[in-house]
Amino acid sequence: MTEEWNVQPAPMDEHNQRLVANVHPDDWENPTPDGTYNLVAIGAGTAGLISAIGTAGLGGKVALIERHLMGGDCLNVGCVPSKALIAAARLAAKSGTAPDFSRVMERLRKIRADISANDSAARYTEKGVDVFLGEGRFTGRDVIEVGGRAIKFKKAVITTGARALHPDIAGLEAAGFLTNETVFNLTERPKHLIVLGGGPIGCELAQAFRRLGSQVTIVEKARFLPREDPEASAILAEAFRRDGIEVLLDSMVEKVSSDGALKRVHLAQNGVASTVEGDQILVGMGHVPNVEDLGLEAAGVEYDARNGVAVNDHLRTSNPKIYAAGDCCMQWKFTHAADVAAQIVIQNALFGGRKKLSAVNMAWCTYTDPEIARVGVHERAAKERGVETDSYTFEMAENDRAQAEGDTEGFVKVVVKKGTDTILGATIVAAHAGEMINEISVAMAAGMGLGKIGGVIHPYPTRSEAIKRVAGLYNQTRLTPTVAKLMKGWLKFVRG
Repeated sequence: MTEEWNVQPAPMDEHNQRLVANVHPDDWENPTPDGTYNLVAIGAGTAGLISAIGTAGLGGKVALIERHLMGGDCLNVGCVPSKALIAAARLAAKSGTAPDFSRVMERLRKIRADISANDSAARYTEKGVDVFLGEGRFTGRDVIEVGGRAIKFKKAVITTGARALHPDIAGLEAAGFLTNETVFNLTERPKHLIVLGGGPIGCELAQAFRRLGSQVTIVEKARFLPREDPEASAILAEAFRRDGIEVLLDSMVEKVSSDGALKRVHLAQNGVASTVEGDQILVGMGHVPNVEDLGLEAAGVEYDARNGVAVNDHLRTSNPKIYAAGDCCMQWKFTHAADVAAQIVIQNALFGGRKKLSAVNMAWCTYTDPEIARVGVHERAAKERGVETDSYTFEMAENDRAQAEGDTEGFVKVVVKKGTDTILGATIVAAHAGEMINEISVAMAAGMGLGKIGGVIHPYPTRSEAIKRVAGLYNQTRLTPTVAKLMKGWLKFVRG
């Protein structure tokens, strides 16, 4: 039997029972460690899963350790359940009716259980991975212990992820609150959900719950999505206003109090005191890395509680035998970022590679309506780095497909190095922006300039035509007065 674990989904209906049977089966028997492993991954979230299955697929001997639920945040409390909830909320918005909340949440649990087979202990065992369920702690620079069994390794990768931040706000713990780790356990719709934080998690869930029939208030100390282009944040703020979400920006939470089921959030907004009352509080104020109780001191791995495991650009820790990947060590806390980091670790740790995380052009998306997607840098970030830029913007209101479907909010903006068509980054605000941004990502990875995108054929009518139109705006700048004069002269000449 495996060691006790302390994170269980609720309610334990048939769907969550199936989930647990896949990703932390009660009757799991850990294998007996056999010799030295090429790689041990500590944590079975995205980075750990990819590291393990990738190593096994290359013929390596690999062990994977997980104390809670395999699949990590993405499967259990992140990407999968949140996108299932958002999909239901979008249908509700289009139909104009609030659905049965309990059925929405049951559908979410079923989808998660269906997908969990991909991350299951049984599947990874079949793929040649030794799966250990229990607490893993380093006891030396090249050994880790699970359930009293020592596992020796040539290389290891720390992939323990991060957990939701519990802010130090007076009265919050006593009043009770939700995070992304518990909000998907709800079976009754909140009457009034107060969301603390205007980052991606807060924005996505605020809009989803509003569309599912809850009254929603967002409290944010600055502005929405501070890492994004301010124009994108402004469009989202207008979408929230239209959805009927109360937005309190420039607001600081002073304390929280409660009276039975009623929770009160006491605020200071531009120096003026106010109070918001609701029956549920959702905290979406960031994450903290899981670095405690891992025996990192025994392994000679440097870390701190705020930033996590210290790694260099090759994702190697202060112990050359040990690497780290994913939310426990990276600022990019995305599933796909953990995926690419795991691939870097496989190359660098096992094959002496020199792949750098800084060489990655990271793309991401916030799945609000409209979606906000970005790759590379925006103008402000480029300026902070001392890089001069040009930018080209096409409004989605001028896109025929967007007009035909009534989703005309947003824009495509591409930032290039000044005087060239070298793409430094892009921001897309639109329906399906997360799909559209991939074209820019591919162009950047291939070294394709913005001008060449103008020669790519895009089916009509599609939203991605907006990207071609942006390229057209760049190509128009190449038609200088001198070039225009020469072309006019040539055409006059050929007319005879």
